[in-house]
Amino acid sequence: MMEKNNISLHHVSLVVSNTEKALQFYSEVLGLKSVARPDLGFPGAWFQLGPQQIHLLELPNPDPATGRPEHGGRDRHVAFNVDDLDLVKAELDQKNIIYTLSKSGRRALFFRDLDGNALEIIERS
Repeated sequence: MMEKNNISLHHVSLVVSNTEKALQFYSEVLGLKSVARPDLGFPGAWFQLGPQQIHLLELPNPDPATGRPEHGGRDRHVAFNVDDLDLVKAELDQKNIIYTLSKSGRRALFFRDLDGNALEIIERS
């Protein structure tokens, strides 16, 4: 059914504890631009990345903040493509954000947002 229906990814949702702090993190660290979001009865934010979106949902988080794998590649994560991974490394280093390199040998790294959500950055080949 899905292969006949031209399936594609529309958005990914991440649970955050503070929308304003998460907005600042995703805007300043990833350079994402927020877009209008309807009133859903709880705080949150939406970002547009080409035809896809990231939705931040300010809700109680059932995931523990501690005890998560150090390497985000061994946890649920969202992956982004970039042209130059070295620029990302420099930006993360400047902001004192801890990251780990991909264990696969690919030009990729993993780090976590303020709520422990794992994010992967992959250099386009």
